[in-house]
Amino acid sequence: MSKLAVLDDLLELYIQLNYHKNPEIQQRLADVQLWQKTRMQRTHAQQFAEKQNVLMAEYFLNRLYGGPDFDALAEQIARLTKYAHKAEKLIPDNAIKTGTSGVALAILAVQLDEQVAMQLLQDYHPNETLTDEMMRQAYLKLNQSDDRLKQLALLDELGKSLDKYMRSFVVYTAFKMCKGATTKYRFEVMYDFMQDGFSAMKPLKSAEKFVKEFTATERQIVAKVHAGDPNPFQ
Repeated sequence: MSKLAVLDDLLELYIQLNYHKNPEIQQRLADVQLWQKTRMQRTHAQQFAEKQNVLMAEYFLNRLYGGPDFDALAEQIARLTKYAHKAEKLIPDNAIKTGTSGVALAILAVQLDEQVAMQLLQDYHPNETLTDEMMRQAYLKLNQSDDRLKQLALLDELGKSLDKYMRSFVVYTAFKMCKGATTKYRFEVMYDFMQDGFSAMKPLKSAEKFVKEFTATERQIVAKVHAGDPNPFQ
């Protein structure tokens, strides 16, 4: 079985998301994603500001939590799976495994945020500016606690994989050798998605340490929301 086969299921999940067919949901999703990024920048300001963490923080905010070019990335991944046999000869196994985990996390983030967007559309005017209280109430109504904790657990696993597999000189050299082929076959967006991950790791002593610090704070927020804290994002 192809190592890229799991991407077919992920892409099918992504294609079925409601916002692709509903501009109102799409706009509210964009609002939720902006709120998420702004809130994370505020919550993790000290961690993100540390010099060695800047690139990884940008990767989290712009890649794993809903990048603007994810539709283009999804299209390229769909094409890649049609040429899985050739692709697997070019891309190191561990890079495929870790890249797939990153894609899965990005799609899960969009899926969960779309649910929030749809809840907000039920409860408020679609043009109403989002507030922390609106988001807190939406989280409570949706009861996403288990799914958000799953998201954070997957993120912890990605941190381990980045340290275990992606620091290898051999893996990175093999990955760089793919650049010509990715340009030739128009897979630049996907290559950049993974390249940004490599670049973000370089200044870090441990990607796992960065991720664990991030997820520990996020778990506290999830717990506060569902414990009824009126200001869980502060």
